[in-house]
Amino acid sequence: MSRLLALLLLVLLPQMVAAHEMSMAEMQLREQAPGAFIWQWSAVNDKRPMNNDLRVRWPDGCIAAANSLRCSNGLRGPLAIDGLGQRYSAAIVRITWLDGQTRVHTLTTRQQQVPLFGSADDDRGLGAIASAYVALGVEHILGGFDHLMFVFALLFLVGFNKRLVLTITAFTVAHSLTLASSALGWLTLRSPPVEATIALSILLVVAEALHSRQTLARRWPALVAFLFGLVHGLGFAGALKEIGLPDHHLPAALLSFNVGVEIGQLLVVGIAFSVWKLLARAPAFIAARVPALYLMGSVAAYWSIERVLAVLAA
Repeated sequence: MSRLLALLLLVLLPQMVAAHEMSMAEMQLREQAPGAFIWQWSAVNDKRPMNNDLRVRWPDGCIAAANSLRCSNGLRGPLAIDGLGQRYSAAIVRITWLDGQTRVHTLTTRQQQVPLFGSADDDRGLGAIASAYVALGVEHILGGFDHLMFVFALLFLVGFNKRLVLTITAFTVAHSLTLASSALGWLTLRSPPVEATIALSILLVVAEALHSRQTLARRWPALVAFLFGLVHGLGFAGALKEIGLPDHHLPAALLSFNVGVEIGQLLVVGIAFSVWKLLARAPAFIAARVPALYLMGSVAAYWSIERVLAVLAA
């Protein structure tokens, strides 16, 4: 079992070292005359050429040629993007209409189509926005290896007992506060220090989990989870800033993204609990605890050095 765990971690290590970078594509559409648009793709956090990774299916009556688009009935009907979930996890469609108003639509692997209504009047239902941002929140936490590693470090530190509920709750409350504050523009902090602190938080909790001394982290794990959760919330906010928030229903989109993060987090904790319940008494599983912590600490140390150097170089 310990060999299997080590092999699994080695397979995942290259992805873990890359942390939680989400590749977002953005389409800019600008109306030049009634029914006439210019459009272009750009990658939010990927400098490689886009090639033909994403394919647009325009509404009926729209004909695209190079970077121009003409729609005989206006830009009205379902707009779909094929290819999401491979190189790009989501696509932002930003439409600037003739009257200067802008609307932002977010497409994900679960919602690869959005309805357009031929004008700046955004008739999207609240449910469609909530569904899209819940899915984005789940995708972000499941792909955010540094955030997940911090949660696993807390599980190693606290164990599956009553204190875990309070610890996870404190982490949730803290990152929800800073996620909302940052997304709404009330709190601003540069990304490099945030990412460096997230890596250092994993390193600290892993180090605490490796010994049994009654330190602050062992006596009050919920306090440690809350304090570091404030920083992790800023990391979530950075991802949400890259995704973009709609002008309409902004509170609903923000809340839905946070709900998605919590769903993904609880899913991971639930799976970890099931594995622990099944293998808790197995000698090989018990013996794998220390090697797993050292491997997590090594990855966190690599992230810490890399990100601290990025802060110093900025």
